[in-house]
Amino acid sequence: MVTKAQPGGRASSAPLLGNGTEPTIFEMSVAGRTAYQLRSTHVPATPLHDLVPAAHLNEQVVPLAEVSERDLVAHFTRLSHRQFAVDLGAYPLGSCTMKYNPKFCDAVAADPGLNSVHPGAPAALTQGWIRLMVDLEEKLCEVTGMAAATLQPAAGAAGELTGLLLMRAYHEARGDVRKRIIIPDSAHGTNPASVTLGGYEVTTIPSDDRGLVDLEALKSVLGPDVAGIMLTNPNTVGLFEEEITEIAAAVHDVGGLLYYDGANLNAILGVVRPGDMGFDIVHMNLHKTFATPHGGGGPGAGPVAVAARLAEYLPGPKATKLADGTYGWVKPASSIGRVHGWHGNAMVLARALAYIDVHGGDGLTRVAQHAVLNANWLRQRLSAVLPAAYDRPCMHECVLTASGFKHDHSVKALDLAKRLMEKGFHAPTVYFPLIVDEALMFEPTETESLQTLEAMAQALEEIAIEAATTPDLVRNAPTATPVSRVDEARAARQLIPTEDAAQR
Repeated sequence: MVTKAQPGGRASSAPLLGNGTEPTIFEMSVAGRTAYQLRSTHVPATPLHDLVPAAHLNEQVVPLAEVSERDLVAHFTRLSHRQFAVDLGAYPLGSCTMKYNPKFCDAVAADPGLNSVHPGAPAALTQGWIRLMVDLEEKLCEVTGMAAATLQPAAGAAGELTGLLLMRAYHEARGDVRKRIIIPDSAHGTNPASVTLGGYEVTTIPSDDRGLVDLEALKSVLGPDVAGIMLTNPNTVGLFEEEITEIAAAVHDVGGLLYYDGANLNAILGVVRPGDMGFDIVHMNLHKTFATPHGGGGPGAGPVAVAARLAEYLPGPKATKLADGTYGWVKPASSIGRVHGWHGNAMVLARALAYIDVHGGDGLTRVAQHAVLNANWLRQRLSAVLPAAYDRPCMHECVLTASGFKHDHSVKALDLAKRLMEKGFHAPTVYFPLIVDEALMFEPTETESLQTLEAMAQALEEIAIEAATTPDLVRNAPTATPVSRVDEARAARQLIPTEDAAQR
């Protein structure tokens, strides 16, 4: 049961307090105000108890804010302006690849011919959509050097789990019992979690002093119980695994498979393909490589492509061009089944295909080249302030270390990142990879201009001076934002999974 909020709320005619803070919607509430008006249906009023079983009725009053439409829209618009977004400025999150999303691709996805189709419509009425998916699968296979693909996984982590389930299906079909997956110590945090969900055990191997996989350490843990290795190349330190062919040969020699974490695929587009390196399974984060919106729990997309010997195990049904030239859904012979009920993230797929088509092969190669060039320019430009964790050319992202600031001024990487936000730039990724002390991971992507990178470098140089002369200014940053430092772990440690969580 919903009733009006109690009168006495603060008048919404003065939404902003003197200190620039934004009130809550309940503080703006004034009894009797509404943001909507329902038309009269002339249907006689019916007691609520006659429509809804008593067991499902809430007998307690649920307070709702009473505000005008004008004040409601203004309130949430002001709140939205307090969020940093990739459309507002540089967002150099390493590993996460927050690149600009072209508006052309948004326009394609907004076409009524695409966005008005019900996902449950039969194949005969969705020929265009199925053809689009087939086309995207083929292009993703061409980019990765794989034989077949699935578009079902709705996020990168879902792609990881799908890849591991495919690995399991392959080994079990051969009557081969395997129990371990090898993961480098610099791997993405989702890798070990996916391995566990896939029913395997994690074997971690160290990086060498170059930031690459220690080949001898890898060989020492290989055996007949190894199902495969999860690896990304370039790796999570932003460096290319120079011994990838030797790694592939060693894993294949014991019957294992190579899984490619596609987080860094955007660094090698059109230059080298995972399939040519020896990988058997490749997952792709479409938001990282092909500039689609980030998932945030959906609508993400994490397609998985595989070598020919794994194609029969792909999730099904999958979009397929049939013998008669039409398009339909076909389940692979030994499919692991569904990993996603519907292609509810189809608009992301449409955006990715538009991005691929508008660039073409040469354009995608330039994407990789410019991403690598930008990262190396930034690495060199900042070398006097933030040295690279590994003093060598990087790929699309550079990992720098703030350990000198911590030692000399008791200023940490987190402090530098918070202060950078007050300079008008989003912070880079901090404290990842874990193997780098006081890590700052910058990924400028190919979409940032030289002028933007120079401005960010100058901002970091200013912060370096502040850290030496007025370290408290940096340690206490940010002070010019509506919200300063929050307890970033509290939400995970003190869960309140109730319907009234917002009121606590």
